Amino acid sequence: MKKTTTLLVLLVSFCSYSQIKGIVSDDKGNPMAFVNIYVQNTYISTTSNDQGRFELNVKTPGTYVVLFQYLGYKTEKKVIEAQNFPQSVDVTLVEEEINLKEVIIDPKVNPADEMIRNAIKNRKENSEKTAKYNADFYSRGIFRVKNLPKTILGQKLDFFDDVIDSTRSGILYLSETVSKITFQKPDKLKEVIVASKVSGNDNGFSFNNAAQANFDFYDNYLDFNIKVISPIADNAFNYYKYKFEGSFTDENNKLINKIKVIPRRDSEPAMNGYIYIVDDTYAIYAVDLSINGSQMQNPALNKLTLKQNFSYNNLTRIWAKNTQTIDFEAGIFGINMSGKFTYVYSNFEFEPQFEKKTFTAEVLKFEENANKKEDSFWETIRPVPLTNEETTDYQKKDALQTKKKSKVYLDSIDAKRNKFRFFDIISGYSHSNSYKKQYFTYSGPLFSTSFNTVQGWNSSIGFSYFTNNEEKRTYTSIGTRINYGFSEDKLRATASYTRKFNNIDDSTLSVLGGSSVNQFNSSNPISKNVNGISSLFFINNFMKLYEKNFVSVNFGREIINGLNLNLGMEYSERKPLWNTTDQRSVKSEDEYTSNNPLLPFDFVTPAFEKHNLIKASVVTRILFGQQYWTRPDGKFSLRNNKYPALTLGYEKTFAATNTNYEYDFVSARVTHDVSVGNKGEMNMSFRTGKFFNAENISFTDYKHFNGNQTHVSNGDSYTNVFNNLPYYQLSTNDSFFETHIEHNDKGYLMNKIPLLNKLQSQLVLGFHNLAIPNQKPYQEFSIGLDNLGYGKFRLLRIDYVRSYQNGYQGDAIIFGLKFLGMFE
Repeated sequence: MKKTTTLLVLLVSFCSYSQIKGIVSDDKGNPMAFVNIYVQNTYISTTSNDQGRFELNVKTPGTYVVLFQYLGYKTEKKVIEAQNFPQSVDVTLVEEEINLKEVIIDPKVNPADEMIRNAIKNRKENSEKTAKYNADFYSRGIFRVKNLPKTILGQKLDFFDDVIDSTRSGILYLSETVSKITFQKPDKLKEVIVASKVSGNDNGFSFNNAAQANFDFYDNYLDFNIKVISPIADNAFNYYKYKFEGSFTDENNKLINKIKVIPRRDSEPAMNGYIYIVDDTYAIYAVDLSINGSQMQNPALNKLTLKQNFSYNNLTRIWAKNTQTIDFEAGIFGINMSGKFTYVYSNFEFEPQFEKKTFTAEVLKFEENANKKEDSFWETIRPVPLTNEETTDYQKKDALQTKKKSKVYLDSIDAKRNKFRFFDIISGYSHSNSYKKQYFTYSGPLFSTSFNTVQGWNSSIGFSYFTNNEEKRTYTSIGTRINYGFSEDKLRATASYTRKFNNIDDSTLSVLGGSSVNQFNSSNPISKNVNGISSLFFINNFMKLYEKNFVSVNFGREIINGLNLNLGMEYSERKPLWNTTDQRSVKSEDEYTSNNPLLPFDFVTPAFEKHNLIKASVVTRILFGQQYWTRPDGKFSLRNNKYPALTLGYEKTFAATNTNYEYDFVSARVTHDVSVGNKGEMNMSFRTGKFFNAENISFTDYKHFNGNQTHVSNGDSYTNVFNNLPYYQLSTNDSFFETHIEHNDKGYLMNKIPLLNKLQSQLVLGFHNLAIPNQKPYQEFSIGLDNLGYGKFRLLRIDYVRSYQNGYQGDAIIFGLKFLGMFE
């Protein structure tokens, strides 16, 4: 009975999707890729692969009129009597004769400009015709590498040795998805993935999805993390020049105009290539456009090409996008990559009646066993045939996958990577048992040695154990870290345990304890390495420290979608510390300040008295409008940038050795990132808080604000820092209100300024305000340039800051070094 059921399922599968297949070539016999192929007056469509092969899925035997459309070639119409499947049809396309209009009334008038103006005028009407629909969606993504180096910055690059060839080239990633999509403009989407396939991973889920393929030239902008201007945007003439290159008549006897699209400035996010416009409705017939990475503020990207084909249905009178490809070339650190995404839309149903709850926070869902489909399923449903290269990759990696899961293979790989080298003593060492999913790591002192005036030179080493369940995406981590201060002559150690229980609500438990040296500001505004340089070479020991002996427990989880709760409890003993060294690397008459932030020239009085207390905290974070994906292995949350994020906190201390140190504290923070079209992005952060019963609390528990006296930063967004504020000047045990607003133009202005546009930089404007009781508000105004550097390496940001509090306070130049985090 079981075998009979299986046979029936396969039979239904084959009958549901029968195929018309073949090869498309030009009149010289060369195969043609990305030919738009569809059944006339339907939305049954596909495209050809790089070898010209195609498969068109139809449901029943019958007579089909199939159109083969390719830019620059005459559309071929084939009447196919498909009684038996698969039905083979080979097609030859010949070049189209594109005619240049002979009569131009005014030679001073560019005919392309008039066509584009009409396309812009009719843009909204044409867009609304495809504003609501259901459809079938297919996607395929492939990443290739060429001449992959064996090492990068001295580190071996051997992760892909078993999937690339002797020239260190080959496919790194290949995946496919088949899904059902429901869409309503501008951005409401529901996608159900029916099948998902990842080469070499039978448990894998492809990340290809319809949302990432939604590039609509009827919109003003195409979102590639930077807003790329559509050639028919309202403001398109500010960015493009156009050239009419001729016209031709399609199979529906409609005149199609070929227009060359030329960016006015090669520094702006504008595309180059061709757009084809239908003469009567000014709808889009096809696009073939490219853009360089430098225009998109993406230095690793060399070039990206986006192609779209549209088909016309005489019954609905709608031009619908049925195929799309994205090709890219990228490279950095000697790694040269290329890739391609192929998308096919078919079986459109326009203007459906959507139920009220059609669109929910769940924007993507994988059907059960979506990643377990047999090859026979894919052979009947895949609209674009695999190339020989792709077929070989699936076969090779599927065979290799079984081998990779075996204990013998995993042990052999581990034996190679687990070799211990003498230099590992200071740099670090990892030991893996991949079969058991157990990993041991030793962190050496090489990158964890620093200097401060309390400990002098100090170094840390660490040991950790990690194990995980890849299918459930849970993990357990245990670690310890040992720190020794040479001048202080003191050893301290901490231990930690973390357990993630599931990937549905992200329930995570953490336990941490031991003895550590901490900055008074728990946000750690001063980098250890920056502080070391500042101290040794400039005699500015800004970092102020105290000792904490503690044990803490934290538990966090998502309560409902978008509402996260974190509970914490900590018992700690806090001790003041003093400077133990005046070591320096330069001759100077300047002296270090004391370790008391309140009395920098008092080397006797501590900042607080030694004490013990218990601190309990509750923090909730609300991500309004949060969307998510549902997969069998868990939930993936997606921030919805239309709405702000709200964080609420409550903190209470009790059981202190001195009751004066007990207090209550409430806080709130709102963050919001707002896109301003192609004019950039505005980041905003507002934070407020209030202490109760806190008149005599320890200075360690004050609210400290992130200042910056080193004039060096990590170069990221400055919506949580005052870049010219002394670290503890405005610390408070009362109430406060903090404002940070920063606008990054993403090159909008800088790309238009001659000479300066060669920098490919971004203009950043900032405003920061801090209000506390009994003092005038502290304010900062800043202007800076981001994305500075050379070639592909854009790791520098420079800002000029002026500060005011009851008048002008001072100014500073801040150097943002984006690579600083690599050494912390």
